[in-house]
Amino acid sequence: MGILEVKGVNKRFGGLKALSDVNLDIAEGSVHAIIGPNGAGKSTLLNCFVGRLEPDTGTVMFDGRSLLGIQPFEINQIGVSRVFQTPEIFADLNLLENVMIPAFARRDGAFKINGWMSVGDEAEIREEAMTMLDELGMASKADHIAGQLSRGDKRRLELAMCLVQKPKLLLLDEPTAGMARADTNNTIDLLKQIAKRGITMVVIEHDMHVVFSLADRISVLAQGTVIVEDEPGKIKGNPKVQEAYLGGAHL
Repeated sequence: MGILEVKGVNKRFGGLKALSDVNLDIAEGSVHAIIGPNGAGKSTLLNCFVGRLEPDTGTVMFDGRSLLGIQPFEINQIGVSRVFQTPEIFADLNLLENVMIPAFARRDGAFKINGWMSVGDEAEIREEAMTMLDELGMASKADHIAGQLSRGDKRRLELAMCLVQKPKLLLLDEPTAGMARADTNNTIDLLKQIAKRGITMVVIEHDMHVVFSLADRISVLAQGTVIVEDEPGKIKGNPKVQEAYLGGAHL
C-alpha cells in the first residue's frame, strides 16, 4: 500500500468531465511525476489531494487516512505540504519570519503567532527556523525581505517553509515555472537533496528536463484519465504518451 492512494476519482464541472476514474498508488519515499498536456486535469487532481476540491466519486487516502471532507489546514497538519506554481510567501516579512510562521502553525494548528507565547518558546521556534534556512543555504539572507528575492530564491524559501512543518508528503505544482535555466537546475539539485530525506514527492511539471531528472515513476494524464504509468525510461518511448502529450513528437 502506497502512502498516497487514489481510487476511482471522478470530478465534473458542469458538462466538463475534468477527471475520469483516476487511480494512483504513490510509493512512500518516491518522487512521482504527473505529466500531461494543458487541460489534462493535473491541477484539478492536485486540488483533490489538499481539500480545495472534493471529488464527485472515489477515494483519496494518505497514510491510511481519508483526505476527503477535511479542511486544507487539517490536511497540512497531518503531514501534507504543497508548493504552488507561484511561490506563496509573506512578501513583506523577512526570511526568518517567513519560516517561523509555519513552524508556529505546526505546533499551534493554524497560521498565526500566539501572542501569549513565552520567550523560551519563541526562541526555540526561531532557532528551528534558522536551522532550516541554514540547511537550504539561506541563513545569510535571514534578515532580507522576502519580496525582494529572485524567483529561484522565493521557491527555495517556500520549500523551507514547507520542510519546517516536517511533512511526509510534498506536493509540487510546477516548481520551476518562470525560472531561468540556472535557477531551474539549482531547484532540481535542491529537490534531489529533499528526496534524500525520505519525503515522498508528487511533482506536476511541464519541463521534461525537470521530470526526467527527478522522477522514479511517471503517470501521464490526458483528458482527465491516466493513460500510462511507468518508469521514466519507458515513458519516453511510449507511443501513447507521445501522441497524447506532444501530438506524436518525441519527448
